[in-house]
Amino acid sequence: MVKGCIFDLDGVIVDTARYHFKAWQRLAIGLGFDFTEDHNERLKGVSRMASLRILLEVGGLTLPEHEMLKLAAQKNAWYLEYIMKMTPGDILPGVPEFLEKLRIAGIKAALGTASKNALIILVQIGLSHSFDTIVDGNRVTNAKPDPEVFLLAAADLNLSPADCLVFEDAIAGVEAAHRGGMRCIGIGSPAILSQADKIIPDFKDVTLDLIEF
Repeated sequence: MVKGCIFDLDGVIVDTARYHFKAWQRLAIGLGFDFTEDHNERLKGVSRMASLRILLEVGGLTLPEHEMLKLAAQKNAWYLEYIMKMTPGDILPGVPEFLEKLRIAGIKAALGTASKNALIILVQIGLSHSFDTIVDGNRVTNAKPDPEVFLLAAADLNLSPADCLVFEDAIAGVEAAHRGGMRCIGIGSPAILSQADKIIPDFKDVTLDLIEF
């Protein structure tokens, strides 16, 4: 029986992926090359510095660490500009209703994300009190597919990994959940998330039957 649900943020609770993409693309253009949506797929579920390394690889660039840190900070500043304009209208369909169903059923909820801006986003969209714990990029050392983020969330909930269920929209996230000994429900395309235990397009009209295995 599932006792705790762990949610990724981007692409699961809100669609901030487009804001990340806009900021990364803006950075790439400033460096003299284009960064496409196909390139951006490689960044899903990946930490900020790891994402920057992928972007520089796309552009065929190698930069010293201090320059990379400046670029990562610039990207984050642009991203913050975008997300500070977010509202509850940015929450993906069915998410608040599903979180409320979990609360009523006594099932714990955690956020497990590589984002370092998770709390800012949750405050902006009005969901900061909907999770029993938040594990974000400020607490995690290893990026997905390493299971660290999900294992920390399970520990915060005082639950064993086997009692937790992860919701993810990225291949790396699905792998991280499985490596952590957890089942995973994919949010998005079955073609992309074929390794997930179940797949749904979104949370619209979803019942708690979904989490029964």
